[in-house]
Amino acid sequence: MTAQLAFRFHPSIQQLPASTWNGLVGSGNPFLRHEFLAALETSASVCADTGWQPHHLEVIREDQTVAVMPLYIKGHSYGEYVFDWSWADAYRQHGYQYYPKLLTAIPYTPSQAPRLLVASSEDFEQMCAAITKSVVQEAQRLGASSWHTLFPTASQSACLANNGAHQRMATQFHWFNRDYESFEHYLESFNSRKRKNLRKERKAVREAGITFERLSGQNISAQLWDTFYQFYENTYHVRGQQAYLTKGFFESLGRTMPQNLVLVMAMKEATPIAAALSLRDENTLYGRYWGSLEEYQFLHFETCYYQGIEYCIEQKLKSFDSGAQGEHKIQRGFEPISTYSNHWIADEQFDAAIADFLAKEKTYIEQYKENASDYLPFKSQVKMGIRNFWLIKCQRCKEENLSQRII
Repeated sequence: MTAQLAFRFHPSIQQLPASTWNGLVGSGNPFLRHEFLAALETSASVCADTGWQPHHLEVIREDQTVAVMPLYIKGHSYGEYVFDWSWADAYRQHGYQYYPKLLTAIPYTPSQAPRLLVASSEDFEQMCAAITKSVVQEAQRLGASSWHTLFPTASQSACLANNGAHQRMATQFHWFNRDYESFEHYLESFNSRKRKNLRKERKAVREAGITFERLSGQNISAQLWDTFYQFYENTYHVRGQQAYLTKGFFESLGRTMPQNLVLVMAMKEATPIAAALSLRDENTLYGRYWGSLEEYQFLHFETCYYQGIEYCIEQKLKSFDSGAQGEHKIQRGFEPISTYSNHWIADEQFDAAIADFLAKEKTYIEQYKENASDYLPFKSQVKMGIRNFWLIKCQRCKEENLSQRII
């Protein structure tokens, strides 16, 4: 199979036709779309100067593109949400260079989705092995210390692990729509104390005179983009940091992906004071960008979480991926899920040390996830139903991975 394939690396997503790339993406996660990745590049949010040099992979068979994969040459570890700073520090202490490294990820976006986009006509397991071999050879050619794949699906992560890229586990907190008819219907699943606390939070925002407007991408004006970006930039400035994304990035999304955008604008006396920008597909809301100029108690929770939950219920979306980290989400009904990354390390000694670290870390992460579930705000019978759901889902994933290995 490998002899029939050609592997090409591209310094820009623009060298790959949007129709070709999106044809392999299919429907689903908007961050994988050509338009999103192009917006990052054309706005200079992602480029060599920002430490994200595009190096996207295209796999060709008989003049047909049969697989693509986002790939970057990284000069640092910012904007990744899977932390390897200690690995880089260990390299430095031993007199080695950790950067450049290769990274398969969506820049600044900790959202789990396929990373190897493979045509349905291809055998995925074989293609995964071929891609792994090609990228490892490219890493060696470039003198890269390693190749990392962040937030792939569980099945893709397992395939990468089978081909020598160690699997790492982490935890995020996502909300799931169990056929709720309204926000109050959702709260009925809470125990009384947690339900009372959440209602108190929402009431405090209302009593502060703050109202909310939800806008689809088609209804976001140039003036609103200016306002939103002012809020977004301020979240970095108050911490003495530079914003990752440029204003041009958001404006480009407004032009090319308006159907995927949802803007929640918080207003006080008809003046915008805060905003949250999410993306969506047919099943999921992805909360990503937030900012404000004024601080009010519980304003962040209402703008970023409760408005998003209401939107999911109204639109009958199945889930709400609100981003990385955030244990404060648990008591608001966001359930712990497992996320994955994979890591190929060129140096044999560091490879062995990191593999040992990841094995020990996995035990801690699994225990952490289980303990986090105990703090969910739901009634006992609801919590038991959720636990049974995830046990069944986990078992199905194990059976699927086993059948793939047998095949």
